[in-house]
Amino acid sequence: MDSLLPLVVAIPLLGAAVTLALGRRSRLQVIVSTASLVLVTLLSLALMFDIDTNGTAVVHVGGWEAPWGIVLVADRLSAIMLLISALMLLGVLIFSIGQGIADQNDEETPVSIFHPTYLVLAAGVFDAFVAGDLFNLYVAFEMLLSASYVLLTLGGTGARIRAGVTYIVVSLVSSIIFLAAIALIYGATGTVTIALISERIRDLPMDIQMILCVALLMAFCIKAAVFPLSFWLPDSYPTAPAPVTAVFAGLLTKVGVYAIIRTDNVLFVDVPLRVPLMVVAFFTLLIGILGALAQADIKRLLSFTLVSHIGYMIFGIAIGGVHALSATIYYIVHHIAVQTTLFLAAGLVERVGGSTSISRLGGVLKASPMVAVLFFIGAMNLGGIPPFSGFLGKVSLFQAGLEQADWLIYVLVGAGAATSLLTLYALVRVWNMGFWRSRNEVTGYSSPLLASLRESPDDSGSVMTKSISKLMLGATTGLVAVTVALTLLAGPLFGYTDRAAENLSNPDNYVSAVFGEGER
Repeated sequence: MDSLLPLVVAIPLLGAAVTLALGRRSRLQVIVSTASLVLVTLLSLALMFDIDTNGTAVVHVGGWEAPWGIVLVADRLSAIMLLISALMLLGVLIFSIGQGIADQNDEETPVSIFHPTYLVLAAGVFDAFVAGDLFNLYVAFEMLLSASYVLLTLGGTGARIRAGVTYIVVSLVSSIIFLAAIALIYGATGTVTIALISERIRDLPMDIQMILCVALLMAFCIKAAVFPLSFWLPDSYPTAPAPVTAVFAGLLTKVGVYAIIRTDNVLFVDVPLRVPLMVVAFFTLLIGILGALAQADIKRLLSFTLVSHIGYMIFGIAIGGVHALSATIYYIVHHIAVQTTLFLAAGLVERVGGSTSISRLGGVLKASPMVAVLFFIGAMNLGGIPPFSGFLGKVSLFQAGLEQADWLIYVLVGAGAATSLLTLYALVRVWNMGFWRSRNEVTGYSSPLLASLRESPDDSGSVMTKSISKLMLGATTGLVAVTVALTLLAGPLFGYTDRAAENLSNPDNYVSAVFGEGER
């Protein structure tokens, strides 16, 4: 099974090449793209079960042993990230195909370049999760970022170009910092192989370790949208088409969080950054949700909640230990699924109601009960209402924190609880204004719920409804079902994340797997 690991990257790259050659044959592009992601999903599922049974999968590309060659490594954390990412990418692809059918190829519809670019993005995401050396991780980031530049500006509208410029500048700064950090680490250790760095870094003076660790974390925190490096996200994501926004919000920031977990638990285990990470988590939680409360536009609101909920993940990483890491992994999986689903549901709401501003939305529940139900389930899940996975993940994080008698952790638990309540308030306000309120009441409507809200700077103020295809509705329903499954299968999933966390808590497990020493 180990030998199949490179296919998770090779299949979408090959699919991208084929779909690029089929640029004038859209139906064949759809078939190739869908088949590629279906294959990767099935392969990821098989890898997840195999890795859980037999241990970490390692492939030395070209037969060159580490550290001389490229090594691909997939442990339990990598495997579950591959599976949930493949599921989300497949669901969003089906949604985008349905949108193309409904729109008959207007400017909102993915053009011929969408499919190859989307598959390159997928390959970059998958490569990031299995990269066994820092330079390969850098290449993975550049793959997904290069593809994201194209996807973000699809349609060529002024708002998307402006958002794309901001996104490109911030991403390039992040990439430069990452590349500089890799150069510094190579200069200090003589290698870019993660397993070998983990061994050699411990021999360096603590101040050198601290500098190298902070350099890496700065690059990853920009990509993960951690406060105060999250300023770029709310203005970048909402302008893109619904499928693009959904996959960006669900996956791209989590690749950064994944890299932070690897940095904290494999590379720089002894660096004392627990308190700074907790402070950063505190401000990420509160600043993100306070920004969300001021938004009238649903997509901007969700973008700010995305920032705030990254704070939960940084909180779990900062706590450390098996219980906290297990809860963090579960919460990452939950948030990938729920955030992706909510952005797709917001796309459906926009088509039914003609806008994503709650000051102009009304009667969505009556106009489309199915869309209302899909949004409601995602909103309650994100808000942490029991028994959904959002509630289970947050409670598990809080329990892991309260196991340690530390006043700073108590403050963070309080901030996390407040963030959850404020998230619920923001989403209930959307429900009251956009779904419960009659469409006839919108004009001239006045309410304290709408006071002092900020409209999107790119909002034209127009209201224009569009049709919804069965594929769009089916794809969103399928992803909502995945979020519900995370609740129904919480017991086995927490068992799996416990084992993943136990493996992560000892970096020697990673080293021995790569170099073939001891148990895998």
